[in-house]
Amino acid sequence: QVQLVESGGGLVQAGGSLRLSCAASGRTASSYAMAWFRQAPGNEREFVAAITRSGGSTDYGYSVKGRFTISRDNAKNTVYLQMNSLKPEDTAVYYCAATQSYRTYYSKNNYDYWGQGTQVTVSS
Repeated sequence: QVQLVESGGGLVQAGGSLRLSCAASGRTASSYAMAWFRQAPGNEREFVAAITRSGGSTDYGYSVKGRFTISRDNAKNTVYLQMNSLKPEDTAVYYCAATQSYRTYYSKNNYDYWGQGTQVTVSS
């Protein structure tokens, strides 16, 4: 099993940047592919970005491509989400998730472990 704890959320103006972190404990994080999802009130949980175990491959949701970057440091058991050019529509709770299978990385049903979430609010 792995436990996930997100941090780094907050309030930022449109056009600004934030970096989220997801610290993994328990089983070694490098055993898992990792992802970020987000959920705004009244909406479904939405895929944001995913990264393979080694960090050699990444994928992004359409709405964040070119603005967000996912990365990982397996020595620190941590995954990051660098968010630039933030928009009010990026406002949501952001969740970190872990899976042993990358095959359907975009589906929330693919993930076995979730963090508690961190709030990101972008003001206009």
